[in-house]
Amino acid sequence: MKVERKYLKKKPEGNSVDLYKRLLTYAKPYWYALIIAFFANMLYSGVDATFVYLLKPLLDKGFENRNQAFLAYVPVVIIGLYLLRAILNLAGSYCMALVGRSVVKLLRVQIMERILRLPCSFYDRTSSGKILSLIVYNSAQVANASTTALTDFIQAFFLVIGFVTVMLTISWRLSLVFLVTVPFLAILLNLSSRRLRRINRNAQNSVGGITNVAEEVIDGYKVVRTFGGEDYELEKFKRINRKNVFSELKVVVTKTISTSSVQLIGVSVLAVMVWMATHSTGQSALTAGGFTAVIAAMMGLLKPMKALTTVNAKIQRGLAGAESIFEVLDEPEEKNTGTHQVARVDGTIHYQNVSFTYPSTGAEVLHGINFEVNAGETLALVGKSGSGKSTIVSLLSRFYDVLSGSITIDGVDVHDYEITNLRSQFALVSQHVTLFDDTVAHNIAYGKHGKDVSEEEIIQAATAAHAMEFIKDLPEGIHTVIGENGVLLSGGQRQRLAIARAILKDAPILILDEATSALDTESERLIQAALEEVMRNRTTVVIAHRLSTIENADRIVVLQDGYVQEEGSHQQLVNHKGIYARLHQMQFQTTTEAL
Repeated sequence: MKVERKYLKKKPEGNSVDLYKRLLTYAKPYWYALIIAFFANMLYSGVDATFVYLLKPLLDKGFENRNQAFLAYVPVVIIGLYLLRAILNLAGSYCMALVGRSVVKLLRVQIMERILRLPCSFYDRTSSGKILSLIVYNSAQVANASTTALTDFIQAFFLVIGFVTVMLTISWRLSLVFLVTVPFLAILLNLSSRRLRRINRNAQNSVGGITNVAEEVIDGYKVVRTFGGEDYELEKFKRINRKNVFSELKVVVTKTISTSSVQLIGVSVLAVMVWMATHSTGQSALTAGGFTAVIAAMMGLLKPMKALTTVNAKIQRGLAGAESIFEVLDEPEEKNTGTHQVARVDGTIHYQNVSFTYPSTGAEVLHGINFEVNAGETLALVGKSGSGKSTIVSLLSRFYDVLSGSITIDGVDVHDYEITNLRSQFALVSQHVTLFDDTVAHNIAYGKHGKDVSEEEIIQAATAAHAMEFIKDLPEGIHTVIGENGVLLSGGQRQRLAIARAILKDAPILILDEATSALDTESERLIQAALEEVMRNRTTVVIAHRLSTIENADRIVVLQDGYVQEEGSHQQLVNHKGIYARLHQMQFQTTTEAL
């Protein structure tokens, strides 16, 4: 079955002018560099046009009339103009590069700021490869549109103006032949712009697909090799790669056809001008120098005209990248309308008739959930996979919003809390541990950003989590860098660091999602003892599959298909002989048989 993945919501194609205007607003802080670059590139093109114009007096005065006084100044003028040209080129290129890289830097920061504040529904429908492509690849294309292409455009535009001025100065009749073709060139550029924009967007989307597949293979290399998925993943990568090559080739073909068409028009105009110049008589006849200068200007026009079509391709590629970036920047942030803030909640939690539907699927996964846990109590959520346990916890910390009903903490609806303040009340130890490519100390102190944390506090938390047993054997102790997601550590060691992080945060509400699942029996016993100490005087919500770890919970809620089926203490539920009792009996028998 073929499943089409939607990376981003499809939005209507924006206007190129509007997109470019928005892009240029990012360059406003660097207006001084833009002005310098603009005039430097304009004068740079003016110098080139001046060289062409000098052909007329050079041939007429220097070679035909042998004006020695004039010829004496020619070498000095040539060297001076080239030095001026080099200085202008350096100033223009540097200032434009400064603006472009600064724009890209700002865009990347804004993308990162936005994705840190987007709701979970965005991540549900967007691959990480697509997001990485936006930050790395698409933003680089924006740099080409905002700097390289703009530099080329300014130079080419004023070079065209300079050459046309030279032609008009020498022979306005011949110049009119060229000017007649301008509307046709404008139509051609407009048509190629639209097509280039569309196929560049497809090319950039395919890069996101390549990044996504590669990332999945790299992250899941053990699974791929264990289950023999090498050929399947390679074919999938080849398919997406072929799509990318096809899109890129379409860009090349379109650019080449556009460029060749412009050159064909230019050569046709040149042929007409040569015919007119060679058939002119009387006052309209040109001198040898004038004719050479006009032809040189006309030939010189072919290069900037070609450059304008190439610039157009770069701009359209950049605008396609900018469009995808602005789509993310325009995504609405997760709602944060609450204003209630407290230093530390007591931790009384109440779910009242809570229902929820995932936005990405439209399927209702929770139906009229009701339960209450008092401050300092431990609540365990039990049920088969897909019963709604993790969803209930996600709603508590507002990673998703309820469809109906309410969730309160200390009698205040979670939507009324300022969202950062709300999440500061939680510490999480998950089955899927997330660690960062940093030191052990920074990973443990991750929940204490902006606060002074001493090494003694970090060591105390690590000791309580029984993590110092392996940390002391690391090359640099708590200052050892543990690699991407703690790759240098075992599963049990990574989980102990996550527990130490939760201990150090000292939040009033503790969420444990199979916190001891990756530990061996000895480590589990030690960690369970540490967790019981941490859980004391804290409200704790435990998601559990191993029922032996929750027998001492104050309240156990049994879920099935999104409904609360049973609720009570361990002994009450065992005596009830319902779903919980059957699950407990099955696990007890399995454990006994294993022994």
